[in-house]
Amino acid sequence: MPSCPPCFARVALVGRLDRPGIVGPLAHLAAFLTGRGHAVVLGSETAAGTALPGYPCVPAGEIGRHADAVVVIGGDGTMLTITRQVAPFDLPLIGINQGRLGFLTDIPLALMEDALSAMLDGRFVEERRTLLDTQVNGDRAVALNDVVINRGSGGSMIEVRVEIDSRFVYAMRADGLIVATPTGSTAYALSAGGPIIAPDVPAFALVPVAPHALTHRPVAVHDSAVIAVTVQRGKDASVHCDGHARFPLDERETVIIRRAAYSARFLHPEGHDYFAMLRSKLHWSALPERLAENRE
Repeated sequence: MPSCPPCFARVALVGRLDRPGIVGPLAHLAAFLTGRGHAVVLGSETAAGTALPGYPCVPAGEIGRHADAVVVIGGDGTMLTITRQVAPFDLPLIGINQGRLGFLTDIPLALMEDALSAMLDGRFVEERRTLLDTQVNGDRAVALNDVVINRGSGGSMIEVRVEIDSRFVYAMRADGLIVATPTGSTAYALSAGGPIIAPDVPAFALVPVAPHALTHRPVAVHDSAVIAVTVQRGKDASVHCDGHARFPLDERETVIIRRAAYSARFLHPEGHDYFAMLRSKLHWSALPERLAENRE
């Protein structure tokens, strides 16, 4: 049996089970990794939906104690979920894309064997991503993408007061406010007009959602800042962390957002280039290519 690098001797597999055709790639990947000499474990939810015999399974929250790396097959939503669970263990994650854009799951399914062989042999690019630690009403949650303060179901705007490091910044009437990490800058914040922030830039973006005054623009702050958002007026407001945790907000209640004490580790194929990925995913080169064709 081939030997494998000691740092990746144990590999956990996690897949999005509601994605059509996921079982075949998972079974193929498990056999491929076993053939390379890796011990394979399955996330318990993945194991329950795949019927792959012969592999131990562990709850997602305990994967960090049973694996040296995690391979995720699915889309960015699947990666967001597992990242929040394993990031405290400083466990590296590798994403196989079976979703749509795939900003985090960047390895095409058709190329996974070649890419994984190289990466698990030690040829990879490692990237650290910041998470947000959110506290509200005595509850706490982490987010990799963003924390969103939203208006209520009644449709009326909310009024929020924003402080950064205990300094008043502004009060604003809007549908909401997004606080995004560099990872989340290509998600909801992007659709709301926020800036794209490269992963190695230590910043958070505060992006208003449909502000009543056009002078309220996105603001970037250092990721060491402590951000406090108080709902001054607005019924049924709420705060969402990556869409996975929701907490109701009454008037005068405050959300405290800061950088989490730990970060997420992502491994990419050798030669990975963040801006090349953006060009591909966001089709930035489409217009110049058409112009070049028209000149010929």
